[in-house]
Amino acid sequence: MTIQTRYTPLNAFLAYLQFEKRYSLHTITAYSNDLIQFFDFVETQFEGLSFDQITGTMVRSWLAGMKEEEMTGKTLNRKISSLKSFYKYQIQQGKITKSPMDTVISPKISKRLPAFVAENDMEQLFVNLSFAEGWKGYTEKMVIQLFYATGMRLSELIGCKENQLDLSKRIIKVLGKGNKERMLPISPELAIELKKYIAEKPKEALGNPSLFVTEKGKTLQPKAVYTFVKFYLSQVTTLQKKSPHVLRHSFATHLMNNGADLNAVKELLGHSSLAATQVYTHNTIEKLKEVFAKAHPKA
Repeated sequence: MTIQTRYTPLNAFLAYLQFEKRYSLHTITAYSNDLIQFFDFVETQFEGLSFDQITGTMVRSWLAGMKEEEMTGKTLNRKISSLKSFYKYQIQQGKITKSPMDTVISPKISKRLPAFVAENDMEQLFVNLSFAEGWKGYTEKMVIQLFYATGMRLSELIGCKENQLDLSKRIIKVLGKGNKERMLPISPELAIELKKYIAEKPKEALGNPSLFVTEKGKTLQPKAVYTFVKFYLSQVTTLQKKSPHVLRHSFATHLMNNGADLNAVKELLGHSSLAATQVYTHNTIEKLKEVFAKAHPKA
């Protein structure tokens, strides 16, 4: 599926993201929405202007309008990033020689520590919590187990196929951002559970390659997964955010707290740079402070 817009230069860029950069449809849609919003603004405010006549002042005017509407710095940065990528592509293609984004500065945003569920609360979730009856509850429990055991993203888990599992070697092949593959190890116990889950799939799932399916044999939908993860996490934690991504944060934080190597955690999470993984070291430091305060006589 190719996203088409009424802006011709934009269509070539979106095709580049899809076929050369191999970005996911979700990412391409985000780029498309940001860029269409900007070029709609330009068309409305500066009628008859061509793409190569757009200036940094016009971009800043668009950003200022959104800031007045109290759009978050994180969202503004994403829109700036979309425009920078678009104009970088235009320069590469020889359409323009200078980007209007050269004079646009991204707003600074404070880095928040990733929210995570405490280890004893995760233990309580699997040991003491009652999941729904039947196939629905079985699937929901297996999904949450796999999130926490591997640190998968929601899109990676939804897209996971049976043939990506090598249960004899206890490995799952994951297709991450930019269609990058990575191998995730799983425990012997989880391998047994997954083998059992696959064997007991409803007959309606015959022909569906997805690992996780509903009682009607359909592939799970992201919204449904988000809803039941939020429901079960609300039983064991008072965190404000209760999402599949919180389970990913919990996976990484618990690894770090138990002495895992930062580079190894980076590879498991599928991060392209170590900087993205280093945020979990802050939680590790907080854990060390807690241990110190409890154990040291002069703390």
